[in-house]
Amino acid sequence: MSLRRLRAVARKEFIHVLRDARSLGMGIAMPVMLLLLFGYALSLDVDRVPLVVWDQSQSQASREFISQFTGSRYFSLAGQARNYREVERAIDTGLALVGLVVPSDFAADVEAGRSASAQLIADGSDPNTATLAVGYAEVVTESWSQAKLFRALERLGVRRPVVPLEVRLRAWFNADMQSRNFLVPGLIAVIMMIIAALLTSLTVAREWERGTMEQLISTPVKGSELVLGKFVPYFVIGMVDVGLAVLMGDVLFQVPLRGSLALLLGMAAVFFTGTLFMGLLVSIVASNQLLANQLAMVLTFVPAFLLSGLIFPISNMPKLIQAVTYVIPARYFVSLLRGIYMKGVGLETLAAEAAMLVAYAAVMVALADLMFKKRLA
Repeated sequence: MSLRRLRAVARKEFIHVLRDARSLGMGIAMPVMLLLLFGYALSLDVDRVPLVVWDQSQSQASREFISQFTGSRYFSLAGQARNYREVERAIDTGLALVGLVVPSDFAADVEAGRSASAQLIADGSDPNTATLAVGYAEVVTESWSQAKLFRALERLGVRRPVVPLEVRLRAWFNADMQSRNFLVPGLIAVIMMIIAALLTSLTVAREWERGTMEQLISTPVKGSELVLGKFVPYFVIGMVDVGLAVLMGDVLFQVPLRGSLALLLGMAAVFFTGTLFMGLLVSIVASNQLLANQLAMVLTFVPAFLLSGLIFPISNMPKLIQAVTYVIPARYFVSLLRGIYMKGVGLETLAAEAAMLVAYAAVMVALADLMFKKRLA
């Protein structure tokens, strides 16, 4: 392999990228835009659930009970209702996700020391949010009930009972339970995979469409030099994208990077190598740019977004789908990034994921080189 010929092909591709605003925009602007869009739009946090209240009791006890909901970080008061029809309308229109109905005998039951009841109506069309909202309501109700019980015992002169077990929860690696700390590292992996494959999926197909491939073949440039020369410019662009993404994660989303930046960049380089050569493989096999672009989207976006563990836990998927995820490289890179970002672990923990990425990159490089030689033949 001649370094001079390789440099000439890489220079040619660099010039094309710099002159083609679309390629440059896809390589630099699109990853930034996608990270901004998904980073701010995607959220798994369920806070400030809109609540509509129908207080039939209109008593101090009912107002105190309702204030436990509206004063917490879990619920926000969206409106007051005067009957079930208004509660139903608020939920149907999306004004509220939860309705709280306090019956007229609520205060009498509380003052008499009897078990009082209240009704919670949750919008089950979104089962995940409804489940969390019901859980929040149970926590708020138990807290209010315990406080009322302790105050009643104190008024009777009874010593406040000792709780047999005091639970103090602590979440490791994401103490504030912010979903963006979980999502942003995964988004970096998924977006980079999509963009990398799209960038290189057009390169060889474009040469065949424009008739310039025959001219390149007639030169002393070897097939491996041509493929590698087309890889180099997009690899540089990809690593710039990674740097921008890491900077955005720190500055815009305040996602802490607890692990090694050098390890992150090294694994990103391996991942990019495999993904860029996968795009080159698509470009070699496809007959035109349109087909190459469509194939790249099908092979990257859907698998990376749905089967990488970005949003949906792989352990919850059917066994057959779980088996399919083992051939999705984004699965390993998402796991690597989350381990580096959130846990601060190194290769001693992430060796299996790193090895799979190296194997993926090696396979893609070999396949792209082999298929290009067959295409020339």
